[in-house]
Amino acid sequence: MPTLLEGKTALVLGVANRWSLAYAISQAFVREGAKLILTYQGDRQKQTVEELAAELKAHQAIACDVTQDAQLAALTEGLQQQGTVLNAVVHSIAFANREDLSRPFLETSRSGYALAQDVSAYSLVAVARAAAPLMTAGGSVTTLTYLGSTRVVENYNVMGVAKAALEATMRYLANDLGPSNIRVNAISAGAVKTASARGISGFSKMLEKAAQLAPLRRNTDPAEVADAAVFLASDLGRGVTGNVLFVDAGMQMMGFTRAE
Repeated sequence: MPTLLEGKTALVLGVANRWSLAYAISQAFVREGAKLILTYQGDRQKQTVEELAAELKAHQAIACDVTQDAQLAALTEGLQQQGTVLNAVVHSIAFANREDLSRPFLETSRSGYALAQDVSAYSLVAVARAAAPLMTAGGSVTTLTYLGSTRVVENYNVMGVAKAALEATMRYLANDLGPSNIRVNAISAGAVKTASARGISGFSKMLEKAAQLAPLRRNTDPAEVADAAVFLASDLGRGVTGNVLFVDAGMQMMGFTRAE
């Protein structure tokens, strides 16, 4: 039986552990027949990601710190030398200082703001620029965002501003890369219990409240996000670009509800 990503090569950036959305997406990509390439930030992540790559039967795991232009250039050059043609790229990278997620947004430091923007938003520009020469047959670039980009979410703070920038970045890249038949989209996932999400103060209460308020009356399953990523990376999503696809049990449409 044919699979949705058969014959396609996918680069996934941001697989940190088995609980990350990038890992769930990687699993789904492999299930659908994709040849998988993973990246890791540095020596501290190398062993973990290489072990996960082995579990996933990934083609390879490559060192790439997205804040370092030289490493992105090396990634492009190395894959070109191997004759790699990329069909899909998943950008699942974000970071903010813990203190900037636990104090009022008004108190965000200049350096903390710049760091969150660099890692969480500008990195999509850098990754797309590095990947585009390898996407000679067109393809898909997908990033991960969250509702805090457009609505105030308590304690999300500087990361919400970075996600807003990320979504605008996605749209401008979709316009630039469209003539090359490269589509760029974002998935806005509902709150999911990942290692990075635990850095947000009060996250457990956020999960509990989301399950009460969402129309489907439950939290988001990482596998649902992964299947949406498969859709965007496959030919089924060939006409979709510049979009934010919400996979959040309907949470994004809710306003005030009756007090209990």
